[in-house]
Amino acid sequence: MSKKRDLDVHGRPEQGTDEVRSSAAPSESRDSYPPLMPGPHAAGQPLRASARPIGNEGAVRILVATEWSDERARAANAVDGLGVSLEYAVTGRSALAKLRIDQFDVLLLDLTLPDMSAHEVIETIAREVLNTKIIVLAEDAHFDDAKRALRGGANDFVKGWSEREVLRRAVTEALGERERERRQSKQERTLRDSEELHRFMVNASPELVYMLDQEGKFTFLNDRIVSLLGFPRDELIGKHYTDLVHHDDREIARFAFDERRTGARSSRNVELRLNSLRGGRRHLDTAAVFVELTSTGLYSDVSHRSSEYFLGTFGTARDVTERKRADEVINFQAYHDLLTQLPNRALLKDRLSVAVTHAERNQRRLALMFLDLNRFKLVNDSLGHSMGDQLLKSVARRLQGVIRKGDTVARFGGDEFTLLLPEVRTHEDVAAIARKILDILTQPFLIDGHELYVGVSIGIALYPDAGDTAESLIQNADIAMYNIKGRGQNGYQFFSQEMNERFSTRVSMERELRVALGSEQLRVHYQPLVRMHDGTIAGVEAMVRWQHPRLGLIEPADFLSIADDAGLMLTLDAWVQGTACRELKRWSEQGYDQLNLAINVTAGQLEQEDFLERFLATVEGAGLGPERIRIELKESTITKDIEQVIPRLQALSQLGVGIAIDDFGTGYGSIALLQRLPIDVIKIDRAFLSDFHNDEAANRVIDAIIGMGTALGVTLVAEGVESARQLRYLQHKGLEEVQGYYFSRAVPAEDICDLLERGRLPLAAPPDETVELDPEREAEH
Repeated sequence: MSKKRDLDVHGRPEQGTDEVRSSAAPSESRDSYPPLMPGPHAAGQPLRASARPIGNEGAVRILVATEWSDERARAANAVDGLGVSLEYAVTGRSALAKLRIDQFDVLLLDLTLPDMSAHEVIETIAREVLNTKIIVLAEDAHFDDAKRALRGGANDFVKGWSEREVLRRAVTEALGERERERRQSKQERTLRDSEELHRFMVNASPELVYMLDQEGKFTFLNDRIVSLLGFPRDELIGKHYTDLVHHDDREIARFAFDERRTGARSSRNVELRLNSLRGGRRHLDTAAVFVELTSTGLYSDVSHRSSEYFLGTFGTARDVTERKRADEVINFQAYHDLLTQLPNRALLKDRLSVAVTHAERNQRRLALMFLDLNRFKLVNDSLGHSMGDQLLKSVARRLQGVIRKGDTVARFGGDEFTLLLPEVRTHEDVAAIARKILDILTQPFLIDGHELYVGVSIGIALYPDAGDTAESLIQNADIAMYNIKGRGQNGYQFFSQEMNERFSTRVSMERELRVALGSEQLRVHYQPLVRMHDGTIAGVEAMVRWQHPRLGLIEPADFLSIADDAGLMLTLDAWVQGTACRELKRWSEQGYDQLNLAINVTAGQLEQEDFLERFLATVEGAGLGPERIRIELKESTITKDIEQVIPRLQALSQLGVGIAIDDFGTGYGSIALLQRLPIDVIKIDRAFLSDFHNDEAANRVIDAIIGMGTALGVTLVAEGVESARQLRYLQHKGLEEVQGYYFSRAVPAEDICDLLERGRLPLAAPPDETVELDPEREAEH
């Protein structure tokens, strides 16, 4: 059988042809390929994939390496219809060059090439790991050639190029094997990518992931172990889990860490501590990390959860150290004073309750001391709050140096401290501790170059003599403290039942009033202001009441002085004014938009630098105009600091706020003073009306006040009208407005609407009709 060989002009095989493609146009010249055998492709077109082979994702490429053109033609004929793309190389070197830069599925390799043997090509492919399937073809071949080729890495050895079906089958089998390898490679790559992804997810997890074998030894730990606990992962593999668990939590870990249960019965969110190297290997106990553990047992057969099928434990641990620390901080702040770091009132009461229970059970005595610093307000006001805070911290440190183990010193509030002595034997033992406290607190405090002196008043309550409950001991120690403080000296005092009952009540009322301000026990009642000419309601005056949970409704006369002494008046005033303004706004929305509101302003409010801003913010915040408001001032208020009062009252008047002098005639006001003030209303005190028909002097005072008001051009209002006789008297005198029990007591906000709906209140009654008064006449605020 003759072969057509490509020769150069010198008669040698053509070496320079690096690539010959099946797309070359057919020609009869010796440098062209012979026509391809009939097939589905068009003559002269490249042999490309006409149909994608099953399972392949792209065109199949075959490289034909032979110097003979007729062998190329037979190769093309053999693969016709397989959907492949053919490329050609006429030398071994050009074939290797193509394999190095391109991917070919099959290499059809002639045993004899002009530049190198097929065996050399196969060895190079194996050495360089060039991925392709090799089919060696030879017209005349020996068995040794075939054996050497197959051993060298060829996939098949075909004798001759002329057997189309044999060559076609060899190519098909090679392509099939190639496709199987490709699929396997893809599956391996997918599996490898999946494993890498899962490994990344596990190692990147913020939670510690672990696995234990049947003996509780670590078989797997993710990378979180290093950042969480500081241990190298390899160091723990094979170690028992107890090596990692804090010694105090190993009993918990026995049921949670080494979990054998599954499903809903397995351990979830169990908190325990793990040892950590964060503090170094010498500080394992002090460098524990809190974790929240979730674990489950692993079994080879999920339907059989017995020990013979148990493989180990899988679990996760979430770091909750910061949360635990935050909980500790929150808990500390809830039960400690942040300035002094001492236990606060809540913790003291808790410890006192426990101490009372123990003392009762063991028939022991205990003592509670209530300490109040003297001169602290002077330091705070003169040197500033920062200096006051430093002084309180210094006092706390000295008190902590006095107490015994088991005693509790707490900051009760402000400049008040308490000392709980849960076990005392005698009266004198407690007195000795009190004297020691007096001694250390009367010594000077040197703070920021200032030598500060404070004393202390100590009230002492002994259990069970001064009380058998925590509350009674606190209250009675407080009473004893105020008893010694009232003497104006440093010292201590034991509580006794003979102490002034009135003082005890006042102290108790003060503390309860502080509670009332923050627990919605206060109420605002309103008394109508009636026009004398037609009986209509011109406005209402706001008055405070205390709805005591035990004593019922308390009138202002019984608690306003206590509030003033306790420094609560500013808070009380602001609350009453804000509540009354909001109620007036609500009535306005119900159609009573001509109703005015009279509210009391005390001296303490007027003395505030920002009084105007605060007051106007209250009025405007309720959605009211200043012209709807009238403030009422005691005569003593305006005479206290007249130069400071006048500019503020003038500013209010210019904005439209009405100004009234309340209880006029009981102070030391004069017409000259009144002329300097922007007054709109003078209210005649009730004292002048109580016995006007028998007291000529009272009549003259009323006449003088009326004459003064007329001269000043202000409105005159009489308060405390309780009978028709008084009403007729005032009508005769020409007063414009009145208020009192004759028309209505001060009533809750919801009852005012009933009076407003009536439109007019009666101005006439039988001569002897008088409203019955309470034993103690109502004092208005």
